[in-house]
Amino acid sequence: MTTRQASAVQKVSVLTLTGMVVGSMVGGGVFTLPQEFGAATGVLGAVIAWLVAGTGMLMLGLVFQSLAVRRPDLDSGVYIYAKTGFGAYAGFNAAFGYWASNVAGNVFFMVFTMTTLGAFFPGLGQGNTLLAVVLASAGVWLFHVLIARGVRQATVVNRIVTIAKLVPILTFVVIAAIGFEAGTFADNFWGSDARSFRSVFEQVKQTMLVTTFVFLGIEGASVYSRFARRRADVGRATILGFLSVLALFASVTLVSYGVLPQADLANAKQPSMGSVLESVVGHWGSTFVSIGVIISVQGAYLAWTLINAEVLYMPARGDVMPRFLTRDNAHATPIAALLTTTIAVQLVLILVLFVDDALDFMLKLDTALSLIPYLLAAAYALKLTITRQTYTSAGEPERRRQRAIASVAVVYSIFMLYAAGPKYLLLSAVVYAPGTLLYLMARREQGLPAFNRAEAAACAVLVVAAVLGVVLIATGSLNV
Repeated sequence: MTTRQASAVQKVSVLTLTGMVVGSMVGGGVFTLPQEFGAATGVLGAVIAWLVAGTGMLMLGLVFQSLAVRRPDLDSGVYIYAKTGFGAYAGFNAAFGYWASNVAGNVFFMVFTMTTLGAFFPGLGQGNTLLAVVLASAGVWLFHVLIARGVRQATVVNRIVTIAKLVPILTFVVIAAIGFEAGTFADNFWGSDARSFRSVFEQVKQTMLVTTFVFLGIEGASVYSRFARRRADVGRATILGFLSVLALFASVTLVSYGVLPQADLANAKQPSMGSVLESVVGHWGSTFVSIGVIISVQGAYLAWTLINAEVLYMPARGDVMPRFLTRDNAHATPIAALLTTTIAVQLVLILVLFVDDALDFMLKLDTALSLIPYLLAAAYALKLTITRQTYTSAGEPERRRQRAIASVAVVYSIFMLYAAGPKYLLLSAVVYAPGTLLYLMARREQGLPAFNRAEAAACAVLVVAAVLGVVLIATGSLNV
């Protein structure tokens, strides 16, 4: 980084970092929770699902907290931890996969905005009409201009929007709690007629992609660690943001079971939070939630675009992405990375025209793409506890504690890959494999060999999976 760039980087407080974590996680997903959970499970399964997801994501949060303290020399966490622990190609895939998942997530945000507006303007349909895509594209480029004017200004807007979007969600929880009926809640307890462990396990499994989706962003403070005033603020912001959001998500889910029967929740139109509130207070409830959706989703789009520019910029500075992505502008904004991100979102928005259920598809694809980066970060934390790097003999109790935390985070990440299923794993490979071309470009710029033996084997597996995915899509065996 040049002297001008370094001086232009604005340091932010722990409150702003926490706002980035909350702003990243509280996006459109929270407004879909009543329907997503109602279609998958009952009260018991929901409680178990939040316990599993909450524990797993908390362990990931603690992993990012620990790594921020133990390796203060490493910035842009999701990428750099994978690279440091497992080599340049692993680092590249963590960065590229994380970036690609955020692109899918940003498309979800724009489609969800158009879907919500579709209740008032029928021409927008379910967010995948030509008019909807045109309007969403205008929003994408408007955000591009805002962020290009400087990260400091954009983070201030993000803080304001984060506060504004929490108001309708908290209002929903309070009103739904007032309208709560114990009998309805009890009728929704089991979620199905089959009252067995296997049934509940399958119900919980069906919620896993949704619960992970709404928690995406827990690493937001880590990704932006180079902007923190104090390194310890990264960990504080991560945990504070996570606990706040977990309480919010679980509350939204559970109070809904006390308002509507599970069958009605399962068939509710998105944003389903509006359907629940409407049943308590009348039509204005759905309108109120729709306004909250638009504010929340656009705020989340801003937060994720900020993060996504960093996710390309930092790896390019670390020589695992092509050098053109290091270019910034007079506001110290990584403009080449930002433009690449905006163009990618624009292209995927166009593809939305050809997808049947764009909202659900983007939600699940976003989650599936993010699993490998999370797994690699957790695995690096576990590796540190095994090799004892950064640990002293006096810190043995702490090493054992961190090993337990990292182990749970690794197991949770692997379980999420299992829950995603073969369809989304193959679709992820279809996205990951072409990205290797960027890695090869970066290696050629440096005059370095493309792969070592282990990396070549990993690349071969990835390409085979991608080819299989393409064949299954072409033959209609894999529906998108």
